[in-house]
Amino acid sequence: MSEVRDGLRYTTEHEYLKEAHEPGVYFVGITDYAQGELGDVVYVELPEPGDAFAPMETFGTIEAVKAVSDLYCPVAGEIVAVNDALDDDPALVNTDPYGEGWMVQLRVDDPSELEMLMDAAAYEALITE
Repeated sequence: MSEVRDGLRYTTEHEYLKEAHEPGVYFVGITDYAQGELGDVVYVELPEPGDAFAPMETFGTIEAVKAVSDLYCPVAGEIVAVNDALDDDPALVNTDPYGEGWMVQLRVDDPSELEMLMDAAAYEALITE
């Protein structure tokens, strides 16, 4: 059973947003369900700080033994940091997707867009259908 954490916001493409230590900034990564479906992650391609993205625009790719998948920006915003640890250890996405396996920190343009994302209960329902 995949772990779905309360207090996060989720997309239908299996990304999550988790509040960071600065107001309006969120960690973005893929969910436990997504990493389980992908299998062993071997490479993650991420944007540069300062890059801006529209809602659900591709911001990078994730490569696993099974497949290569796009990463989607959950809401509009600007990348303020990337997780450089994934360069040396992309498997952090598998071992700790909600912690050390985060991908980018995103400064959200419009906080009201967060309301369009799923809460934990809705995401749980999506992945158990």
